[in-house]
Amino acid sequence: MRKTILFMFLLFAAGITANAQKFALIDMEYILENIPAYEHANQQLEQSSKQWQSEVEKIAEEAKTMYKNYQSQIASLSDVQRGKKEEEIVAKEKAAADLRRKYFGPEGELYKMREDLIGPIQDEIYEAVKEIATQSGYAVVVDRASASSIIFASPSIDVSNEVLAKLGFSN
Repeated sequence: MRKTILFMFLLFAAGITANAQKFALIDMEYILENIPAYEHANQQLEQSSKQWQSEVEKIAEEAKTMYKNYQSQIASLSDVQRGKKEEEIVAKEKAAADLRRKYFGPEGELYKMREDLIGPIQDEIYEAVKEIATQSGYAVVVDRASASSIIFASPSIDVSNEVLAKLGFSN
């Protein structure tokens, strides 16, 4: 009886190991660092971001200057003039906030530009990973760069170089 139970347990364990899933890792940061188009896209994003930021800061600085001038002139202004100056200052501050939202908001120009420039690169990487996973029978491919819970992984399961080769960038 014990031999039968032991035999069944061994068959069960062998069945589980036969159905073991294959895993692979990629390092998205490493892959992106080795794609020249990504670096170029990042430079374009940074350049546009700096330009837009300077526009926003210029308008915000104008509002600040208007407020300082208002503060220095407040004693000599009538109530009507004060109200008008306050409205101008508020309008300038609102313009700066609107411009900041237009450029850097959740649906802003920077977001759209990032989607246009980096989205296609990420799609290519995804397709290459998907193709490699399908061909090699990987059940799961984990991004080492974003998976903070991975403490150690064998370099033998890292397929980052295969992804780069699939994209035409050998390292």
